[in-house]
Amino acid sequence: MYHYSYIKVFAPATVANVASGFDVLGFALEKPGDTVELTVKQEKRVRIVKITGDKGVLPFDTKKNTAAVAVEAFLKSINYPFGIDIVLHKQMPLSSGLGSSAASSVAAVFGANILADDPLKKNELLDFTMQAEKAACGAAHGDNTAPSLLGGFVLIRSYKPLDVIKLPVPEGLSCVVAHPHTEVNTGDARKILKKEVSLSKAISQWGNLAALVAALYENDLSLLGRSLMDVIVEPVRSLLIPGFNRVKAAALETGALGCSISGSGPSVFALCANMNSAQKVGSAMEESFKEAGLECDLYVSMVNKKGPLLLEKK
Repeated sequence: MYHYSYIKVFAPATVANVASGFDVLGFALEKPGDTVELTVKQEKRVRIVKITGDKGVLPFDTKKNTAAVAVEAFLKSINYPFGIDIVLHKQMPLSSGLGSSAASSVAAVFGANILADDPLKKNELLDFTMQAEKAACGAAHGDNTAPSLLGGFVLIRSYKPLDVIKLPVPEGLSCVVAHPHTEVNTGDARKILKKEVSLSKAISQWGNLAALVAALYENDLSLLGRSLMDVIVEPVRSLLIPGFNRVKAAALETGALGCSISGSGPSVFALCANMNSAQKVGSAMEESFKEAGLECDLYVSMVNKKGPLLLEKK
């Protein structure tokens, strides 16, 4: 018999791409994130019974809601004899570039695995979250789901076959995310990207990504800052974010190691050496967005090394 019939789990938001790591690199935040409640039911099916915090936007359809898609795929894979009801509490802005759909699927499948007495290791749950991402946006990207699930910095070396590498996090490394009150459609943000890039830009991007990984291993914050350079995607997508250049300049002038777009935007992130620096940088970024005519939500946290958090079980 299974030990628990109810569980409540939090899963963190994430910063994907991380400047030079387009579609292959991401890291987890301590806040914001999503909370999911799961209850075991005798009827062998998955249901979304309640969603809060989404202003009525998210689907209850289990083929479209990422939390349900991930749980259904997981339960099918282990032949779980019961069903699960899901209550989803959205505690982060939608379409923010912070991996909102990924946080929901990660929280749900992490909790479902505990309800089933942990038949799978944490990294074995990744495939189910990527199936959920495909249902949500048409592409099975792991640069949000992997760090949300595993914590810290995660590099996707390959998708076929899936090869995920967890990277070290320098002690004290902190992040500021400023989410301006404007929208950037993920589909549009992909459409505007060039299909081909010059060899010189590709070489520059490869060098920055390799150096970024080296900086994490060497605990070299100076090198980390120099490596947070995106010569391919940021110059194009930044045009969709009002005041981006001013916000980035303010972050760097106030002491940020580096600053770029989180995911497809409109959120902008800055990495900092510690929380004190991050607080100062966050205030400067917020003020710069105000000067551009935009209010913003500000999130300041350490880089989250743990991933999902079990809040309650019974």
